[in-house]
Amino acid sequence: MKPLLIFSRTVDSISAQFGKLADWMTLLAVLISAGNAFIRYGLSYSSNAWLEVQWYLFGAIVMLGASYTLQRNEHVRVDIVYGNVSDRTRLWIDVFGLIVFLLPAMALLSWMTWPFFTDSWIRGEGSQNAGGLLRWPVKILLPLGFLLVTLQGLSELVKRIALLVGEQPPSEAVTTYERPLQ
Repeated sequence: MKPLLIFSRTVDSISAQFGKLADWMTLLAVLISAGNAFIRYGLSYSSNAWLEVQWYLFGAIVMLGASYTLQRNEHVRVDIVYGNVSDRTRLWIDVFGLIVFLLPAMALLSWMTWPFFTDSWIRGEGSQNAGGLLRWPVKILLPLGFLLVTLQGLSELVKRIALLVGEQPPSEAVTTYERPLQ
């Protein structure tokens, strides 16, 4: 179990780095968005490239930040049963959900989006808008983001199994669950 926990810590560290990158991209996206609005409405000028940079950054924030969100146990989940069961039962629910839903879906999406990127890269696909950007840099975010979530899902599975077999003390990120306020 120790090599798997080392793998888990390594993946957690990678996800945290991509999460920090997504944080900085959020700030950059806000600044670019504000700058675009000022230039468009204040100076009556517009640039398709800067508008496309905004949505490239948004895509990067979502795709690169998703694994970190999973690591922090902050993804939205259905709370019909989960909030009313014991911590151990939650761990079993998480193990089931990771194995049956998250890992197969993310692995499949990683595999399916790779040709989408490679086709764009080989063709040197660019925007159809005047002054637009190349498309492949944003398309690589899809397989990369899904791969990061797949790896983080494996890390979460390792942590939950370690908790179930008593190999690891509970960590706040794994066991904390805040019921939604309604």
